[in-house]
Amino acid sequence: MRTLAFYLPQFHRIRENDSWWGEGFTEWVNVRRAEPAFAGHAHPRVPTELGEYDLTDPLVHRRQTELAQAHGIDGFCMYFYWFNGARLLERPTNAWREDSTLLPYCLSWANESWTRRWDGKSKSVLMGQDYLPGFVDGLFADLLPHFKAPHYLTLDGKPILLVHRAEQIPDAPSFARKLREKAISSGFPGIHLIAAETTPGLRPASVGFDAVAQFPPVGANTLASAHLSPLRGVRRGFRGRLMSYSKLAQRATRDAQRSSYVKYPGVAPGWDNTARRHNNATIYVGSSPEHYARWLAEARSFEQAKRGDDGLVFVNAWNEWAEGAYLEPDELHGDDYLRATADPAGFVATSDANNLTPGRFPGTSQVNSIALAGIGSALALSRRARNVVRRKGSSAR
Repeated sequence: MRTLAFYLPQFHRIRENDSWWGEGFTEWVNVRRAEPAFAGHAHPRVPTELGEYDLTDPLVHRRQTELAQAHGIDGFCMYFYWFNGARLLERPTNAWREDSTLLPYCLSWANESWTRRWDGKSKSVLMGQDYLPGFVDGLFADLLPHFKAPHYLTLDGKPILLVHRAEQIPDAPSFARKLREKAISSGFPGIHLIAAETTPGLRPASVGFDAVAQFPPVGANTLASAHLSPLRGVRRGFRGRLMSYSKLAQRATRDAQRSSYVKYPGVAPGWDNTARRHNNATIYVGSSPEHYARWLAEARSFEQAKRGDDGLVFVNAWNEWAEGAYLEPDELHGDDYLRATADPAGFVATSDANNLTPGRFPGTSQVNSIALAGIGSALALSRRARNVVRRKGSSAR
């Protein structure tokens, strides 16, 4: 079985981001300006070994490859931003395609519209995702050079492709069928289509895909994952969600093991999008390299027993610095997350960075956080009900 880590190609300047977010914007701008939301909350995060890199630098690609290969990562799953033929952030993925000595990789089509959601304006569309007639032809034409790369990841000879929001594609089963036909006509035995589980309860058959891949913590922001213990010094004005990392790991593990269809396990080293959302952040409290190591070990053990060499485990992520989900070394944990990935069973932490101080009583912000988790539970129940209705309708047809 193979361990794949999601890879964000955001860390370089593009003209569009300069226009939308300010001259010189990259994800590092968000990371630098993050501030703690409670006592012991470590921000801003500071990269060490690789520094604030630029992903147009081939030396960075080489060093990322070396770190990943030395620490149990078999491939990167790189986000592919394609909007009816227009590409964004394509330079790192194109450069990766051209150098077969780099770490094996696959693509995840991030088929969402870009909005100003980071600053609370989700209805302000920056780059729309419209599925115009013939879009499958254009998409496949841009995917094909990657599929042909000698280090592109395959399963049974089929290129692996993830789709971030498969359920948003009009007539997704037809889309999947057309992609397979095009892959076969291009000399492949097919295409292995995986839907990221960005909608809870999504089943691969409903979208014509082969499998889903867990994408924690999406779908977990409910009461069942709420952090209930008081925290000291929660910042006034914090209106976000304080969630439990240990509960997240338990739920994701249980969900993957109970699935009746192919669901690849997903593991997250942490989640804390304070750098992007500030007072509206979602923070999974209690994450640590030790907890991550246990979660990853169980996911790998299950997947190896279930699917053997065909198994896949996805880590979210290699370098989502602004969402607190990364394996790359930093000032807080050093290389602990990398070493935990390389040998989770034998991992011993070298850092002691868990400085959370319990409070005596939950403040207003924590009460509000629990209320938001309750709303999340209600929304999750509603989505599950809609999925059941949708599946019954598909069966009837």
